[in-house]
This record gives sequence, C-alpha cells and structure tokens, in this order.
Amino acid sequence: MSLATLDPSQHPYLPESSTTLFRAKATKKLTFEQIAQHLGRNEVAAAAIFYGQAKASPEDIQKLSELLGIPHETLEGQLGGFPDRGRTVEMPPKEPLIYRLYEIVQNYGYAYKAVLNEKFGDGIMSAISFSTKVEKETDADGNNWAVITLRGKW
Repeated sequence: MSLATLDPSQHPYLPESSTTLFRAKATKKLTFEQIAQHLGRNEVAAAAIFYGQAKASPEDIQKLSELLGIPHETLEGQLGGFPDRGRTVEMPPKEPLIYRLYEIVQNYGYAYKAVLNEKFGDGIMSAISFSTKVEKETDADGNNWAVITLRGKW
C-alpha cells in the first residue's frame, strides 16, 4: 500500500490548505481511510477536504487538528471558507486515471442519462446531495477491480 501524497508543483490551483494537510498526512503516515474513520466520514469525502473540493465543518477542523498535529487556528484560517470546486482539473484532464473517469462519462454519459430518465423521469442527479465510495474487489483469477458507487438525490 502506498500513501497518497501531493506535489504542489503538479497541482498549481489547489488551496494553501492542501499543502498543509498533505504534509501532515505524510508525516503521520496516515491513509485516507484512517483519516476518514477519525472524522466519521467516508474516505472520498475526507480526501475531498484535502483537495479543497469539500467544505470542512468546525468538527472536521477540530478532529483534523488533533489527528494531524496542525494548530487549530491554522486549519480554521485555511479551511474556514467555502471550497472553489472545479478549478483544480484542466479539461480535458491529463492525469491518466482522472482522464479515464472523464472518458467513462464521454462514452456512457448519454446512456446513463437515458436509463436514469426512464427510471426517474425528467430531472438531474444532484452533486450536492451526493455521496460516493470506492471499494476493491478481487475476482477468482486474482484480478483487482475498482468499484465506484455514485449516489445522488434525484
């Protein structure tokens, strides 16, 4: 298992909090799963705070301060505002894994839309009243499969 780290030179649009959080994460040798357990969130939600893509609650700030050894005032100043979502990835994405996720929507987006409209009628899936999770499955041949669940209010 390798830990997710951050090279700020490769992510020039991330907020200051990202560098602060990732440095502390690396120092403490914590996974997003461990951080998420401490926060009482899922690991994607915890990672989204690190990338400035989700708002940290006052409780999140307190728990991150305790877990990562970052002064509360520092985190409160860096995480106390509202996230600026969507700016951090150029389009189309160049990072291969993010590009593959983009490619899935390019190739299957209208199919998803048609099936969702048949099942729910006209509307859209919320990205605000939304949750997601990532799971790992291993098949009988030993191949690993990524299972990504997207759950949005209609």
